Amino acid sequence: MVELTAEEKAAITATWTKVKAEKLGVESLERILTAYPHTKRYFDHFGDFSFCTATEGNPQLKALGKKMMESFSEGLKHLDNLNYTFTSPIELHRDNLHMDPENFKFLGSKKVIVLSPHFGNNFTPALQAAFEKLVAAVADAMIYKYY
Repeated sequence: MVELTAEEKAAITATWTKVKAEKLGVESLERILTAYPHTKRYFDHFGDFSFCTATEGNPQLKALGKKMMESFSEGLKHLDNLNYTFTSPIELHRDNLHMDPENFKFLGSKKVIVLSPHFGNNFTPALQAAFEKLVAAVADAMIYKYY
């Protein structure tokens, strides 16, 4: 499990209060669907995503992005116990959606990529490193319950 320092936790928490969760969520999902086309199979019921612009403005994708980021936000309140924070989403993705757990790593990297332009120069290398550690820890927590 990845360990965050007290300074990293404080920086993440302070930055996260400024995040527009719905916007970040849908942008992250749009990127994962574009960068990793195999993930589209989990969203067949959302419409035809066979071309890049199909994700733009999709209300179901927007709602999922918001829900996903609300869950992530809740997890930030329990940084010292991530393995048990994400029990409900893990069960949904493992038991109902049969999602490949590697996709959590892909999605985490897209969250960090999307954060950068929102914060510009304030998204320092140290802050990026802290978020990279965080999304790795969240992915590990999600994968932990698979096995």
